[in-house]
Amino acid sequence: MTIEERLENMERELGRQKRRNRWLLGAILLVAGSLIVARAQVAGTAKHIRARSIYIEDEKGERRAALGVNEEDNPFLSLWDKNGKTRAALSVNEDSSILSLSDEKGNIRASLSGSKDDSILSLWNEKGKIRTVLAVVKDEAGLSLYDEKGECRAALLVDKDGPTLGLHDENGHIRFAAGKTATVSPDGKTIEYPESSLILFGPNGKAIWSAIR
Repeated sequence: MTIEERLENMERELGRQKRRNRWLLGAILLVAGSLIVARAQVAGTAKHIRARSIYIEDEKGERRAALGVNEEDNPFLSLWDKNGKTRAALSVNEDSSILSLSDEKGNIRASLSGSKDDSILSLWNEKGKIRTVLAVVKDEAGLSLYDEKGECRAALLVDKDGPTLGLHDENGHIRFAAGKTATVSPDGKTIEYPESSLILFGPNGKAIWSAIR
């Protein structure tokens, strides 16, 4: 598998994660806004409270926190600031658990998710652009760094084939690769390189220099 293919696989996993984070935030806001506190049963010295959802209000009667189970029977915890913006959200569903942290504008700035196949930590800037992703996806571990436009500029991957470091230009084209990787020759043959390899690429994606040890 070439470095381009390995990076594309990681990008697809990260794309699914970003879509899942956006869906989660919208679902929590919808559920937290529509659920009504259900019947609470208090027994004896209130050691147990049974309810579908619980809301915590500040002294002005504004909701600041919600703990409950949504319509799909998945538990959630949502925390708001004094301006009504969601600042933290925790959700557990059948496939994964996700923690999201947001800024004062309600934009997600960090998320941490874990499932059977992956564990992903993502960081965004104040403009909503992804900047850093640290992920373990099945048999791969990777660190990706993005510029202010959301383009991946550096990626470090480690999988069963070995480690690879890739650096990209502003257009997303690979320009530098180090480590165990592979390229495709003009005649269509796949050429594999060991961990000590170093390859430089031109703006057209063609290798222009390499050192193999």
